[in-house]
Amino acid sequence: MFGSLERFTGILIEHFAGHLPLWLSPVQIVVATITQEGDDYAYEVIAAARKLGLLAEGDLRNEKITYKVREHSLAKVPVLMVVGKKEAAERSVSIRRLAHRIRHRWG
Repeated sequence: MFGSLERFTGILIEHFAGHLPLWLSPVQIVVATITQEGDDYAYEVIAAARKLGLLAEGDLRNEKITYKVREHSLAKVPVLMVVGKKEAAERSVSIRRLAHRIRHRWG
């Protein structure tokens, strides 16, 4: 019984080339900051996403945003929410799906 489940999981991962749908992804959302000025707001966004039942993580490292975007894109994270000084002031997030970029007001 478990062998068929493992085969199905392998076929699913191969079919989607590791790019799993949002509902099946082990990490659904990563909230990345551009500068440290957005850290507090990033924590709020992470908490709001978790409250909605989403699997959210934060990337608050002191790295360039292009590095963070590339790293999480290669990890096939379905949604990357970018928070900077401007987004924190406007209470919004910049949402990046693997192939799209959307600006959305959060909250």
